[in-house]
Amino acid sequence: MITNDAVVLGLLMLILAGIFYTASQPGWKRFYNIIPPLLLCYFIPGLLNSLGIINGVTSQLYPVVSKYFLPACLVLFTVGMDWKSLTRLGPKALAAMLIGTAGIMIGGPVALWVVGTVSPATVAGEGADAVWRGLATIAGSWIGGGANQTALREVFHPSDALFSQMVAVDVLIAELWMAALIYGAGIASRVDAFLGADSRTVQEAKEHLDSDQKANEQNPMLRDYIFLAAAGFGATGIAHGLAEVITPFLAQNYPALEKYSLTSNFFWVISIATLIGILLSLTPVRKLEYYGASRLGSVFLYVLVATIGMQMDLGAVADNPGLFAIGLIWISIHGIILIVACKWLKIPFFFLAVGSQANVGGSASASVVAAAFHPSLAPVGVLLAILGYAIGTYGGYLTALMMQWIST
Repeated sequence: MITNDAVVLGLLMLILAGIFYTASQPGWKRFYNIIPPLLLCYFIPGLLNSLGIINGVTSQLYPVVSKYFLPACLVLFTVGMDWKSLTRLGPKALAAMLIGTAGIMIGGPVALWVVGTVSPATVAGEGADAVWRGLATIAGSWIGGGANQTALREVFHPSDALFSQMVAVDVLIAELWMAALIYGAGIASRVDAFLGADSRTVQEAKEHLDSDQKANEQNPMLRDYIFLAAAGFGATGIAHGLAEVITPFLAQNYPALEKYSLTSNFFWVISIATLIGILLSLTPVRKLEYYGASRLGSVFLYVLVATIGMQMDLGAVADNPGLFAIGLIWISIHGIILIVACKWLKIPFFFLAVGSQANVGGSASASVVAAAFHPSLAPVGVLLAILGYAIGTYGGYLTALMMQWIST
């Protein structure tokens, strides 16, 4: 067993490098069409932990990464929020995104109630093994992304075994859904005809974003990386400092708020960091996105994903297969609500697909789905996904409270 965290970190980075390198090679395209790279970023470290090669439980990598990299990651994702471009996409793009969010928030509690009615044993569990705690992390992931998922894990503290099961449900169901959306991109004209939608707004968005990206893209210098680090870690420091004041005050004066996890230090760290990122996006600091803010945030996110994976016990994934039923019902409710609403509002399938994936998959897969329609549309996926990162922790938190209420 490797116990030196420096060695483990080096091993994790080599694994990530190997995954990204092979994913960029044409000869591996068929393999990664079946097994998505994100899945491997979780499961290869999980396999090493399950085989006893590393010990994710005793390692201090995850506590350090979650404490410092996670808040910085959320700031770097949200600082690039381009409110002007979002409004230019028109109300239908934002409507599809927010309807998708509502579908996730409604679908989780309903799926938990349905499966709990049919199979109470599937949703049983007390304390850290309470199933709703694990499902809270999926809510964070499916409204925002991996960073929001980790944030809610730190707020609600599901057991490691339960979280391992939830990661499997999250990734596998999300990838199946993305495959369905990409298939739909190939028959978008027929789907638009069914929805009664006019896709001219999609063409206008494509032309605007293509020209904006070419006009503003920058080659970052050393000082720009320093500015990026200052924004991410400076906001992280402020968030930790304020949380250390807020949490003891609430715990001492309003102990009843513990039931809603509002006395959790990490809840306030994440909430404040996200708010700082949103506020910075309203200032000239937003231009840091042109120098790679979201790309650096993605680096932090994948390191986070790998350290989460190294705590997984893959043997626990098979202990409760009924959880996959919750995931399937959940994503089905999300899809049905989106389709009905988009048909009613005559929203093009492009906005339905990208708005959905911006929720369920985050910026990487949302841009993949957008690019399946046209490569120049990839930034639409990123823009909507950044909005998802901004609201993911808050929306996931509210969804978790509803699932907790259903479970009691």
